[in-house]
Amino acid sequence: MRELKGMPVAKAMLEKLEKEVNKLEEKGIVPKLAIVRVGEREDDLSYERGIYKRFAAAKALVETTVLSLEVTQEKLEKVIQGLNQDECVHGILVFRPLPEHLDEKRIADLVAPAKDVDCMTMANAAHVFAGDKLGYPPCTPQAVVEILDHYGIEVCGKKVTVVGRSMVVGRPLSMLLLQKHATVTICHTRTENLEEECRQADILITCAGAPKMITGVHVKQGQVVIDVGIHAQEDGLCGDVDYAAVSEQVEAITPVPGGVGSVTTTVLLKHVVESAVHK
Repeated sequence: MRELKGMPVAKAMLEKLEKEVNKLEEKGIVPKLAIVRVGEREDDLSYERGIYKRFAAAKALVETTVLSLEVTQEKLEKVIQGLNQDECVHGILVFRPLPEHLDEKRIADLVAPAKDVDCMTMANAAHVFAGDKLGYPPCTPQAVVEILDHYGIEVCGKKVTVVGRSMVVGRPLSMLLLQKHATVTICHTRTENLEEECRQADILITCAGAPKMITGVHVKQGQVVIDVGIHAQEDGLCGDVDYAAVSEQVEAITPVPGGVGSVTTTVLLKHVVESAVHK
């Protein structure tokens, strides 16, 4: 069994990005991400710390605007509009979910598409589904593609089963895989005969948001398994895959933690650098 760790992927990406950042620096441009965070959710704070660390390693900038849980729709919209107009900001990331009193869809679509580095807007989502290479795909689905490419795992002509259908991961990831000529099946927690559907895949990707739902009966010898899920349990973090039950059977698998999540922040950095280059 081969373990597909995320850090070697992130490191290889970072080496290329540092060269681009140095070229921008010569022109007096420093790539900058603006984070908008409402409240103090621990998962948001953890993700934010990871972003700051990864951007600092590439000499890129991050600035966080922190708003209270009681922030009004009007106030939040003004913050987004201000960041849209700030020429020093190349990417905007709004942490979600937002409090229920806020119109999340309206906030997401307020972000200027050129600065929408995590595919919050419907404009960029349309580009992903059209496959026209414009805009920026969501960072997590792109991280999966980066892992497959780095480890030389060919998807062209292969049967790929994606377990999960969210607009955040499952659906856009399926579109990215179709662009690489994979034969994609989308499953979810209500799919009948899920075990059989999963076993038919050459590559199995899980993003259903259910801890350890994929067990030994879902996999077969020779498969590649990419686990996008991450869940906090009493004995630590785990993914959508029961790693202990599956790893002995498959050819290759991503660990949790240390897999897809390790690459996501580097993809975010990549998008911000690209935005700065094309400004």
